Amino acid sequence: MSDPGSAPAGAGAASAARQWLMRIRRLPLSRPVRIMNVCGGHERSIAQGGLRSLMPDGVELIPGPGCPVCVCPEEDVYAAIRIALDHDVTLVTFGDMLRVPANVAKGEIRTLEAAKAAGADVRPIASPLEAVAIADADPARTVVFFAVGFETTMAPVAAMMRERLPDNLLLLLSGRRTWPAVAMLLASGRPGFDALVAPGHVSTVMGPLEWAFVVRDHAMPCAVAGFSADSLLAAIYSTLRQIAENRPVLDNCYAGAVRNEGNPTAQRHLAAAMSIVDAPWRGIGVIPCSGYKLRPEYAAHDARPVFAEEVEAGRRRVGEMPPGCACAEVVLGRIYPTGCPLYGTACLPRQPVGPCMVSDEGACRIWWSAGARRDRERDRRLEPACK
Repeated sequence: MSDPGSAPAGAGAASAARQWLMRIRRLPLSRPVRIMNVCGGHERSIAQGGLRSLMPDGVELIPGPGCPVCVCPEEDVYAAIRIALDHDVTLVTFGDMLRVPANVAKGEIRTLEAAKAAGADVRPIASPLEAVAIADADPARTVVFFAVGFETTMAPVAAMMRERLPDNLLLLLSGRRTWPAVAMLLASGRPGFDALVAPGHVSTVMGPLEWAFVVRDHAMPCAVAGFSADSLLAAIYSTLRQIAENRPVLDNCYAGAVRNEGNPTAQRHLAAAMSIVDAPWRGIGVIPCSGYKLRPEYAAHDARPVFAEEVEAGRRRVGEMPPGCACAEVVLGRIYPTGCPLYGTACLPRQPVGPCMVSDEGACRIWWSAGARRDRERDRRLEPACK
């Protein structure tokens, strides 16, 4: 479906965005349409660019499960905190994970940031190679890499593993795959959306054909988008046109970066280093085939059996969201961030209660940063149709 996904001839990015918007407004839509975007980067571009406010009446853009920090199992966060506090190790992880709260009793240490303040050796990193460098710098000290992320993050972690793992580097792996969460929503019979904007970065790694099931199995329009306004609007136009013409297809509106085959090298690294398993998502439950696990040949670097007591610790509210937190409903696209009762009151970026207010890929943090405050009328519109 090349016409919807191709930019207007001779247009710069800003001009192309305006033209896509005009095309959207000309479409003959006979009913309201809800479009879910999976990627946190997409939601950030939509919110910061004000794209939601530019949509015609009846077209809603709904944030979906695109934040790995938000869905990282609470028990993994808790295990990382206890490993850092109770053992003489260096724990490294990507920066956002330092502020994700675990469910613990009042007064207990609930984040890796607080564990660091209490004296634990916790360090933020930006790249898996930093974990290797830290381990190399002190070979006598155990370094635990709490590796959290979707396919785009897991691919460089896998590449690091295959290139060289220092003997003193262990991995607490908490990687997730994006498409199974969407498949779970669609199979539920109440997805709450009519079309899907698929994630561009994940598609550059895994290829867009991972999303073919949306069209094939559910007859739902789907378009892969990049992160600029013109690419997002092209994808929105594509899905709306598909609905108007009753002709669902998988459209690639990020053709400059996304190829049908994806990135074969990254895929080989993932397949060689990690196996695919059923995995829990925070507040949501276990989603089939949605997680990554170290392959047996890397068992010597698996932190889970080494710190089995911390990993398997039984607690009353393991895996749940904090009381009153609706992050899971936000992640599933069932409410807008402003529909959470804690949004903007108890839960703020400087004092997050739920994980969606922590990361710059979390919908709550994105909406707050973009100036969105509580809107009872808007929240009421979304909720009934998505129950």
